[in-house]
Amino acid sequence: MRERLSTSSSDGNAENMSDNNVSDKKINFIYVKILIFTLCLLPAIYFIGKTYSSASTENLINTYNEKRWGEFYSLEKNSLDMVFLGSSHSYCTFDPDIFDEDLNISSYQMGMPLQLLDSTYFTLLEVLNYQKPKIAVVEIYWGLLDDEFELKQAGMLFQVLKNKELEKQYISEVFPLGEKIKYNFDILKYQQDYFAFKNKEFKDDIKERFVVFDKGLPKQRGKEEYRSKGYTFCNYNMLDDEFYKTNQFKRFDGKQWEFNDTQKKYLRKIVDVCNKNNIQLIFVTAPIANVSMEHIKNYDIVNSAVSDFAEENKVPYLDYNIVNKNEKLLENKNFRDDAHLNHSGVEIVDRHFLGFLKEKGFDKILKN
Repeated sequence: MRERLSTSSSDGNAENMSDNNVSDKKINFIYVKILIFTLCLLPAIYFIGKTYSSASTENLINTYNEKRWGEFYSLEKNSLDMVFLGSSHSYCTFDPDIFDEDLNISSYQMGMPLQLLDSTYFTLLEVLNYQKPKIAVVEIYWGLLDDEFELKQAGMLFQVLKNKELEKQYISEVFPLGEKIKYNFDILKYQQDYFAFKNKEFKDDIKERFVVFDKGLPKQRGKEEYRSKGYTFCNYNMLDDEFYKTNQFKRFDGKQWEFNDTQKKYLRKIVDVCNKNNIQLIFVTAPIANVSMEHIKNYDIVNSAVSDFAEENKVPYLDYNIVNKNEKLLENKNFRDDAHLNHSGVEIVDRHFLGFLKEKGFDKILKN
C-alpha cells in the first residue's frame, strides 16, 4: 500500500511539474510575442514621429522663427542696445527699424507666437549669452498670463534655440512630469502640427482638383513677410467677420481671469535678471482692436493686476489698450486681425512709444 501511495505522490508531482512547465512556456511565449511586437512597433513610431516633425518645418510661422533666430545668432557680439521680447503681440507691434533710425541705435525683435513668460525668461537668458542690451522691452499679453503651461510654444522655442543646456534646464524647471515624457516622443510632440498642416494641405488639394472657391468667405488682402531684425511686416486689414462673428474677445470677462502663479514667478525672474545685469526693463501691453475692447467686460481688473505687479517691482508699464482708449491713437483699420496691429498701426504705436522713451529719459540710457 505504501508503495502505491508513494508511487501516486511521485506521479502527482510529475504531473504538477509538467503543468508548470507548460504554463511557463505559455508565459514565455507571450513575452516573446510582446517583445517581437514592440520591436516591430518601434520603427513605425520613429518613422511616424519624423513624419510629424517634418510638418513643423512647413509652418510659415516656424519659418519666420528660424529666420529671426538665425539672424540673431549671426549678429556681432554685444552689438544690441535694445531688445523686444514676448509673444506675437511683440513682433506685431515693435519694428526695430523705426527705433534704430530715430534713436541711432541697434535693436532686435525676439517675440515668438503664443510665448508664455517662462519662455520669455529663457529667451532673455539666451540673449544675454550673446548681447548686453541696455533696455529690454517685455510685451505682456494678459491672454497668456492665465496659462500654467503650453507645450507647443516651448517646442517652437526649442526648434530654434542652439543652447541645448538651456533647453534641458527649461524642461527640468518648467515642464510637468507628463509633458516631460511626452516631449521625448516626436509622435506625440508634433502631432498637432502634423494634422493642422495635413488638414490645410487636404483642403487646398480639393479646391485645386475640383475648382472649388470659397464663395462668400472673407479673404485677407495684402502681404505678410519676414523683414529683418526679427520683425514680421503685415499690411492686412481686419476682416469684417472679426468685428463680431469670430471675434475671440466677445465672451471675455476680467472677473473670470486670473494672473497665473507660474507666469508671475517667471516675470519676477525676468525682473531679477534685468536688475542683476543693469538692464532697464519696461513692460508693455500691446493694443488689441478697438472693436475687441468693446466686447470685453471688466478689463480694468486685468489692467490693475498687471499695473500693481509692475509698481511692486518698480518697472515702468504702458498698457496701450488704456492709452488708445484715452488718446484715440488707433482705428480698426490699423489692425491685421482682432488682436494684432498691421504695419500702419505699428508705425503709430512705435512713434508714441518713442515719445514715451524720450519723456522718461530712457533714450539717454541708450546713448551711454
